[in-house]
Amino acid sequence: MTRLCIPFSACCLLLASCGASETEDPAPVEPPPSEPAAVAEASPDEDEVLVVFLGDSLTAGYGLEAEQAHPALIEEKLVAEGWPVRVVNAGVSGDTTAGGVSRLAWQLRQQPDILVVSLGGNDGLRGLPLESSEDNLRQIIERAKEAGVQVLLTGMLMPPNYGPYADDFATMYPRLAEELEVPLVPFLLDGVADRPDLNLADGIHPTAEGQAALAELVLPHLRPLVETAVTTSEESPQD
Repeated sequence: MTRLCIPFSACCLLLASCGASETEDPAPVEPPPSEPAAVAEASPDEDEVLVVFLGDSLTAGYGLEAEQAHPALIEEKLVAEGWPVRVVNAGVSGDTTAGGVSRLAWQLRQQPDILVVSLGGNDGLRGLPLESSEDNLRQIIERAKEAGVQVLLTGMLMPPNYGPYADDFATMYPRLAEELEVPLVPFLLDGVADRPDLNLADGIHPTAEGQAALAELVLPHLRPLVETAVTTSEESPQD
């Protein structure tokens, strides 16, 4: 792919590149063999709402401590509000939508109530075919819904100097959200991209303050799903 010049002001692009080459897709990341048993032994309480964030470096909190990433901050806020929530941060730096598909089965084995899908930025930065990216996201959402999991999709944007590709990329997330009837955070980095004070020195990944802003952006979209999960649990017949 031709290397494009991406000015900081267009850094809405973001950030997904974290930790991965622009020309080489990272190998799908699979958990070590010892993890399945550990997850089975650590099953959540019956009334606990399990939220899994499936994403890339923006989800993982690249360059920060785990507790500074927005999934952890969201868990902290929801618990403080009294919601019985546990969050799993399944963010992998450099991950693509294809990597998300390869990791999905593992995440669904944890039987989450909600899956937050934050992938596609790396696909866009590498100029990967949008048809493939959209199909991968569709697979993730459909498979999660078939498993009875609520899905929240977060959108991403490419910089204007990506030309028509950026325009087509921008329409992918709203189209999927409407087609598959899932809520959408239009742009995960809204209010954070292009803010030097909210990004690390690389101009790409949010600082702790930037991650806090992401948490505030996602929370209003996630809270209704948590409420639905709690209500459904309360209405389910008890053994």
